[in-house]
Amino acid sequence: MIYGAKLGNPRKSILCKVERKVFTEEEEITFCSESVPGFCSFRYGLSFLVHCCNVITTAQRACLNLTMVVMVNSTDPHGLPNTSTKKLLDNIKNPVYNWSPDIQGIILSSTFYGFVIIQVPVGYFSGIYSTKKMIGFALCLSSVLSLLIPPAAGIGVAWVIVCRAVQGAAQGIVGTAQFEIYVKWAPPLERGRLTSMSTSGFLLGPFIVLLVTGVICESLGWPMVFYIFGACGCALCLLWFIVFYDDPKDHPCISISEKEYITSSLVQQVSSSRQSLPIKAMLKSLPVWAISIGSFTFFWSHIIMTLYTPLFINSTLRVNIKENGFLSSLPYLFAWICGNLVGQLSDFFLTRNILSVIAVRKLFTAAGFLLPAIFGVCLPYLSSSFYGIVIFLILVSATGSFCLGGVLINGLDIAPRYFGFIKACSTLSGMLGGLIASTLTGLILRQDPESAWFKTFILIKKINVTGLIFYLIVAKAEIQDWAKERQHTRL
Repeated sequence: MIYGAKLGNPRKSILCKVERKVFTEEEEITFCSESVPGFCSFRYGLSFLVHCCNVITTAQRACLNLTMVVMVNSTDPHGLPNTSTKKLLDNIKNPVYNWSPDIQGIILSSTFYGFVIIQVPVGYFSGIYSTKKMIGFALCLSSVLSLLIPPAAGIGVAWVIVCRAVQGAAQGIVGTAQFEIYVKWAPPLERGRLTSMSTSGFLLGPFIVLLVTGVICESLGWPMVFYIFGACGCALCLLWFIVFYDDPKDHPCISISEKEYITSSLVQQVSSSRQSLPIKAMLKSLPVWAISIGSFTFFWSHIIMTLYTPLFINSTLRVNIKENGFLSSLPYLFAWICGNLVGQLSDFFLTRNILSVIAVRKLFTAAGFLLPAIFGVCLPYLSSSFYGIVIFLILVSATGSFCLGGVLINGLDIAPRYFGFIKACSTLSGMLGGLIASTLTGLILRQDPESAWFKTFILIKKINVTGLIFYLIVAKAEIQDWAKERQHTRL
């Protein structure tokens, strides 16, 4: 017996043992579940592989934030050896450089600029060229550049900046092109689980970095941090080229039942040919604007919590650097756990027909915007409670992960054909929000240190509520007219 989906067109009928109803705009699609592999299937394995890619690229990007502490000789302005620290750090294992704070800021931000510049081009070309090659070569480039950063630092600071900028562009390719995978690999009822599994790697990466970087620096030296993450990336790149295929139809290892389940469930959404981008229609589309504004809102609070959590912990709890690193890593761990649970929960609502797709997207977006705002506003009032601050910091980051089942994958609902490009544009909007948020937060902390945190979290609440209201009003989940395949009449 063949397992898959039963379509309205009798010529494409495929028998099922157990049927589950889902409605599209034109016809009824019925999926079977008992006979098709679930969590241990090949599509979930590929999602986990993308998850690992995200962990590695995020680790390669974030590790410099911590290694910079031991790379720079902050005690001696003339760059002479610091004999007072020889018992802790051996200069052979940990070379020290005389980089000013301004130079350090340029090095740390260079990855960001490379990441931003590449977004729109990647979003466009990801729907044209092979996703396997784009992600594979980009991951390889990012990993090789990670291996080159220690020798580049010995040659000169300019080479470090160049390596980081190009590495940021390569990581931007990996981060954006991967969403084109789910156009052909993710059945509609499993999009939440598959995308949340892979994108949660962006949350696990910083957690791993915060835990192991300090230990590696002390025992093996800071260059080994880049060598280890670079080598892991190279090994993962090799595995990527062996395991991944752009289309499940072409994969030699996937089972026949799973292949037919995926292809039949996406038969009305995936086209074999890429049509020109309807730019004007996208600019006029309110659902696209809802996704862009939602991404702006999400990254506003996410970037602030990513950059300023260690500073907030230091100013309120007064702990040492190791304790600060551990406490700063906990929100990432729980955000990773919550992000994976969100995918399961969102798809549960859909498979059981409890909520419609748009209701699920709006529900999880509302939770991902409102709950972090509420918990964040409470934080300044908990300055005397150690456990209260730690718990609420975890809650802010964990509940923000609800957006993984909401606005962050909404583009796959309204325009699967152009999801890569929409994701690139929304990420660009989000990065703009993160840049404004980080700059504005720095100004607030500098001008009004006493009430700065209260003002920062109040501003997050206002941004989140405003973005949520706009999203709830104009967001959609059905495929838009401009995203449907245009039929050409025969003369």
